[in-house]
Amino acid sequence: MELIFFGLILAVIFIILFTTVRVVKQGYVYTIERLGRFVTAAQPGLHILVPFLDRVGQKVNMMEQVLDIPGQEIITRDNAMVGVDAVVFFQVLDAGKAAYEVHNLYAAIMAIVTTNLRTVMGSMDLDETLSRRDEINARLLGVVDHATSPWGVKITRVEIKDIRPPHDISEAMARQMKAERLKRAEILEAEGERASRILRAEGEKQSAILSAEGKREAAFRDAEARERAAEAEAKATQMVSDAIAHSGNAAINYFIAQEYTKAVAKFATSPNAKTILFPVEATQLIGSLGGIGELVKDALGPQKGDVAVPLDLTREAVARPRTSVPRSGD
Repeated sequence: MELIFFGLILAVIFIILFTTVRVVKQGYVYTIERLGRFVTAAQPGLHILVPFLDRVGQKVNMMEQVLDIPGQEIITRDNAMVGVDAVVFFQVLDAGKAAYEVHNLYAAIMAIVTTNLRTVMGSMDLDETLSRRDEINARLLGVVDHATSPWGVKITRVEIKDIRPPHDISEAMARQMKAERLKRAEILEAEGERASRILRAEGEKQSAILSAEGKREAAFRDAEARERAAEAEAKATQMVSDAIAHSGNAAINYFIAQEYTKAVAKFATSPNAKTILFPVEATQLIGSLGGIGELVKDALGPQKGDVAVPLDLTREAVARPRTSVPRSGD
């Protein structure tokens, strides 16, 4: 009998210790209820409860959590049906509110995110929903965070995971993208060809300008050279005229004999003939040379040792019948 009584006492003590001593794990907060009413939130650590009066109400997870929003079909403003998947990151800041201000916190957050997601994306066109995903996330975050703040919950992030347009719209978008890229390629090719033609035309223009400037400079220098040659020729002619005016026929004979001598000298320098044929008129050249000698003597006067050779004898010597003179080395 005593053993049974002792065993009952030990059982009661164990029950009391089990119901009064609580250890809260890190990352969690326990709500403590006294006679069914929330009195405090037990932070991580060891806690002693009042026996038979206090009890643990709910174990609230205070870590940041991820709630996956299941895929749903949403109709956009331009009546396009798209499938959307989203994910929500949230954290409980007040365990008492999260435990007693809302029933089933996870279901409530999922419902409010779903309804606001339909509202936000339903007010946009299909192109806007595909290109303005950051704006959708920001609008959802603001709306959902404001709605869940009375529950002691902080919505840290709302992300759209995937947006799936209908198959026919996807094909149309692919064709549109291809056409747009082809248009850009053609535009870039046309711009490149235009730039090439412009550069080629600029080069031809510069070449023509430089060529014209070179021709103008060459013509200017050629005209200048001709002008100087004409001036020299005019001066020479003037000098010849002056000489003729002062000395009469003697100067004329001198110039004619000089030119005739140059012409005859060319026969001796010809590389194609080894025999020089003098015309009969060569006697006139000799006579001219004799006349030149007489002009020189008249100008300088008689000199000692000079022997006068009659002009008729000179002509007779030249007039001897000889038709060719061999060149040296033949």
